[in-house]
This record gives sequence, structure tokens and C-alpha cells, in this order.
Amino acid sequence: MIRFENVTKQYDLNSIAVDNLNLHIRKGEILILIGPSGCGKTTTMKMINRLIEPTSGKIYIQGEDAGKLDPVELRRNIGYVIQQIGLFPQMTIGENIALVPKLKKWPEQKRRERVEELLHLVGLPPEKFRDKYPFELSGGQQQRVGVARALAADPPIILMDEPFGALDPITREQLQDELLQLQLELQKTIVFVTHDIDEALKLGTRIALMREGKIVQLDTPDRLLRTPENDFVRDFIGRDRLIRQPETLKVEDIMNPNPVTMLPTHGLAEGLDLMRKRRVDSLLIIDRFKKLIGIVTIKDMQQNLNQACQLAEIMTSEIITVVEGTGVREALDIMAGKRVGYLPVVDRQGRLKGLITRTSLVNVLAETLWKATS
Repeated sequence: MIRFENVTKQYDLNSIAVDNLNLHIRKGEILILIGPSGCGKTTTMKMINRLIEPTSGKIYIQGEDAGKLDPVELRRNIGYVIQQIGLFPQMTIGENIALVPKLKKWPEQKRRERVEELLHLVGLPPEKFRDKYPFELSGGQQQRVGVARALAADPPIILMDEPFGALDPITREQLQDELLQLQLELQKTIVFVTHDIDEALKLGTRIALMREGKIVQLDTPDRLLRTPENDFVRDFIGRDRLIRQPETLKVEDIMNPNPVTMLPTHGLAEGLDLMRKRRVDSLLIIDRFKKLIGIVTIKDMQQNLNQACQLAEIMTSEIITVVEGTGVREALDIMAGKRVGYLPVVDRQGRLKGLITRTSLVNVLAETLWKATS
């Protein structure tokens, strides 16, 4: 649909806004351009409708060299939505929406029908909003009109330059949802510039993360979250958003760092009381140096209820453990192979560092699934 071939935009010897960009934007997708300030995302978008001319290279739109097309006619066939909305204050809402169809010499009846259709589409009843002026609308309503105006001549391509950036969070989220719904119905090719990674992850079919005029990674939101290519991508996305795969996780990433422990000199009654309070069915026994020396289970307690004994007398000292740095995949294999429901994590000196249980494994897998589908 849109293809950049070796496109560069250079303002002077020391200022390259876009550097030898090659990019294919597919028909019907929402392609997000994102990156830090000055990375070239807005320049890239504005070169599509020739608001900015490239220094070198070519941009093809539906197979045609955009540089050879009449720029005015090109812009009339590409919808454009900006953060400042840009409605003409002296025109009614209906007149604003009908502007491009009027310039394209659509018949008046067809323009009127299109205005009513689009106002319904963006959730603004035409009988209420068609004859109002922009100053009579809220910011969110004005932005809906901006989207309707961009769609007025039914262009195949829509450019959106931080369209929701000036809106409050609730209105912004509503308009994001409405845009996704519109896209399901209309299947336009949308190029969307934003600085908000959450917005990009929510809206994008694919995301082009840019830095210093180049695309660092171009991928689906899911692949960006699962397989960021370098530290710049990880840091820009935010490491707390990343979906870590079981094969990349270490046991310390998912272990409970504060398992229930007791000293071997404590008595059985004390152990039972702690189990009840902490709602666990086993106790890890450590010495005063925090070295793991044994485990006492509820079964051990039941078998010795009639005895006054210390935990050292009933604990099992042969324990299957894993060392810090072990991969979760290996830990899973150990738990399955040994048929155990828990796995203490120790350091090289045998000191207890944490505990992996089936519950902790389920929790991390559930969190991964939630991130992948949210």
C-alpha cells in the first residue's frame, strides 16, 4: 500500500531526520510510528502526503511514485488527523466534515448524506451536532469530528499525528476503543504517530520503533513484548511490560523469597502453630547461618503428634534443591521427574534463598498470558 525505498530527509549537514528508510506499510493495517522526540516519526508520516518532501529516495502509494503526483490532489485522497484537531471555527460541524468532498466537487445531496453517515459513525447524532460550531463541543467531541472529516472522502489512507495526545485519559481511552471499532468496519490503512507506548501496544497492528531516523525494530505488539531486539527497545517499552518466556526465566524470577522457616531447635507444637498462622503444609528448617538443613511436612507432624520433640528429630534432611541461576525450564523438569510439589532455591553455600511451588509457576504463567492478551 505504502512503500518507502531508501528515503532520507536531511535538513542540513548535521541534521538527518530520516536516514535511508525502507518500510512497507500493508493495506488495512494500523502502523504505529513511535520513538523518542526527534527520532523522525512525524517527518516520516508527513512525507507520505508530501507536507515534507524527502531529500532522496522514493515513496510509492498504491504502486505510484508519490513524488510524481499532484500534492494537492494527493492530500485530498489521504485523511489527516492531528492533535490540534484544526477544525475551522467559522464553519459548522457539518461544513467542516464536508470540506474535502466539496473540494472534490461532490453533489450537495451526496455531501449531506456523507456528513450524516459519518456523524452517526463517530457517535455524534447529526440532528444535534451537524449545525453546531467547534467551540460548542468538548475536546473529545471535536476530535471525533476530526476523525469524521478525515474519513469524509472515503480515502484509503489515514494519517494520524498524535490525535489523542491532548485529551484526558478517560476520553483518550474511549476514542482509542472507537478507532479500533471503526477500523474493524472500514479497514483503512492507518499510519499513527504517538509517543505513548501503551497507546501503541493497544492500537498497532505493527509498531515501528524509531531512533535517530532509523527503525530499530518493526514488529507486532506481541513480538515486541516477547522478543525485544536490544536494550533500547526493552527500556523504551518498559521492562515491566515485557513478556518473559519460561525458557528465559531463572528460578529467582518466580520464587517466593520469603518461605516459612524455623530453626531445628523449635518444638513440634511451635511448628504446628506457625503452619496454621501462615497457612502452609511444610516448614523449611535452617540453621543460624540460614543454611537449609531439612524440611518438616504436615505428614511428619501427624505421625509425631503424641511426642514432645524438636523439629530436628522429625525433619527430612535429604532435600531436592536448585541453585540460584537455574532456568525455570530445568526446575520444571526436576519437579516433574522427582514428583515433588516444591523446590527450595539455595545459593552456592547452601543458604536458603527462596522456594518454588506449583502455585508460583501457575502465577507466572497466568501473568504472562494476561500480558499477552491485554
